[in-house]
Amino acid sequence: MSDYLVDRKIQYLWNNFYSPFFNVNVSVRQGSALFSILLAFYLLPIFHMFEKRAKISVSLILFVDDGLFISQGKSLEKTNSHLFHSYNIISSLLKQFMLIIEHKKTKVFYFSRLHGIFNPKPQLS
Repeated sequence: MSDYLVDRKIQYLWNNFYSPFFNVNVSVRQGSALFSILLAFYLLPIFHMFEKRAKISVSLILFVDDGLFISQGKSLEKTNSHLFHSYNIISSLLKQFMLIIEHKKTKVFYFSRLHGIFNPKPQLS
């Protein structure tokens, strides 16, 4: 594994300024075969802590850089509360590990078995 990570270089671009190349011997770029495996090892403890803190029936599914919270119930208010609580917990945990959730990319979807028009306003803010 060390052979795979050595002799890497990185260059930064800021506006029209290019930095010189710097040696980087500790990173795995996105798209690499190792990226998903190492990301899973890094995030697994965070999700374990989430399960211990949440203590509610919310599922969390991760798709590399996208996540999905799922809450089911007969009461919109209760499921909404579970989603809000879960989002705050995971946001706090990720922040402690120096990972950031892009809140403006967060979307909320409600699905209902009710017939007719049903489109409640999201209440996560």
